[in-house]
Amino acid sequence: MVNDPIGDLLIQIKNASMARKPSIEVPHSRVKMAVAKILSEEGYVGEVTHIQGQPSGTIRIAMRYSGDAPVITGVKRMSKPGLRVYVNRAVIPTVVGGMGIAIVSTPQGIMTGNVARKKGIGGELLCTIW
Repeated sequence: MVNDPIGDLLIQIKNASMARKPSIEVPHSRVKMAVAKILSEEGYVGEVTHIQGQPSGTIRIAMRYSGDAPVITGVKRMSKPGLRVYVNRAVIPTVVGGMGIAIVSTPQGIMTGNVARKKGIGGELLCTIW
């Protein structure tokens, strides 16, 4: 049983990219799907597809590489089940001088830190990726 499904997803993506795997499959949930879609839109992973199955299906995530090197070089889980981290719009971090992204769970949904800052809303800081 996994106590931190988002952290598990992020580490599986990082480990698969370091091991040069073409894709991974993880159990489906709406939060994992939202995080994976953001990573796909930002160019950190390839295509994200939901595979129907019992009981809720799986998510297939294609890895992306820049030549031989993986696109994702680092992942940090910020808000954990034992210690939630909330930020307002003024303190949403910039990651690696703007070269990475922060993923924030807001009342309007899960989005990148830049989008949340532009909309003027804060929320739970899920993770940073670079």
